[in-house]
Amino acid sequence: MDDTAPTDLTQPTRLPAGGPNAIGHMLGLLGDEWTLLLLQQALQGVTRYGQFKETLPISNSVLTARLRSLSEAQLLERHVYQSNPERAEYLTTPRSRSLWPVMLAIWEWERQWVPEHPAPLPAMHHSVCGHDFAPVVVCQACGKPFEPREVVAEWGPSGSWARSVPQATTRRRWEPEAGHQYPGLFPQTMAIFGNRWSSALIGAAFRGVTRFTDFEANLGAPPTLVADRLRSFCAIGVLEPRANPDRPDWAEYGLTPKGRAFYPVIAASIAWAEHWFVSPEGRAVVQHHRTCGEELTAIFTCDQCERPLAGNDVTVVPADDARDPHEGEA
Repeated sequence: MDDTAPTDLTQPTRLPAGGPNAIGHMLGLLGDEWTLLLLQQALQGVTRYGQFKETLPISNSVLTARLRSLSEAQLLERHVYQSNPERAEYLTTPRSRSLWPVMLAIWEWERQWVPEHPAPLPAMHHSVCGHDFAPVVVCQACGKPFEPREVVAEWGPSGSWARSVPQATTRRRWEPEAGHQYPGLFPQTMAIFGNRWSSALIGAAFRGVTRFTDFEANLGAPPTLVADRLRSFCAIGVLEPRANPDRPDWAEYGLTPKGRAFYPVIAASIAWAEHWFVSPEGRAVVQHHRTCGEELTAIFTCDQCERPLAGNDVTVVPADDARDPHEGEA
């Protein structure tokens, strides 16, 4: 762990002016499949190197590198519990624990839209009302659920394509066309969000980019990389190619219902990023809810009691104990 890192892990990172903004930093951290899987395990109580090795098919070099980078980013805190020989454990921090809305949104999307799981994902239980539930994303200002088309998003003072694209190099990703069964709980999320350029591309799709050349220009990515990501997204059904009636020579790609349903993951990730990475110029993205006209802050509520959800109030129901949340209703 970097000895120069701030000791107060409750404080956000102050970014330099003119550099990558909150979204760029978030994608650089979370847009990596091993990072997401390690954080998933850490949030479930895994703390030690050997435990991570037991739960994930990860090499020693990759695991060592990721634990180091997660510690430097203050997503995990390295704690030495034995000095001779030295043994360390990796504990969650306020920064990583506040990722629960992102993990909640990922879990629900995979449950609803990815039937390829070897076994159905267990239900989630809300301890406040005592029911199994599905999360609902609502506008904090008016309390109403909303669809992505009801969101007006504009660049904020620190926002631009150049500053929002991740700066680090691309890492290995899940390949749906190769038939590889990824060992995590969220295989298709890995295809969308588990790679820096994939997550940047899905963000561009939600901003209304549809043409191949516009993806290439806005992201600053080489055409072969853009083509590869678009092909992968079409393979899992989050984008679909569409003909332009005016220019049949243009290649366009639009979000499918499955793709639009991924928006809660995007919304939760942006909210997390803006809280923990602060640019001196201001926020990267400003969103408004068309229905009420207010600035949009997306929160999650329980579909059973309609109360706001909190991470400590949500548990995963063992498969044998799962029940239909509507069972017994008249």
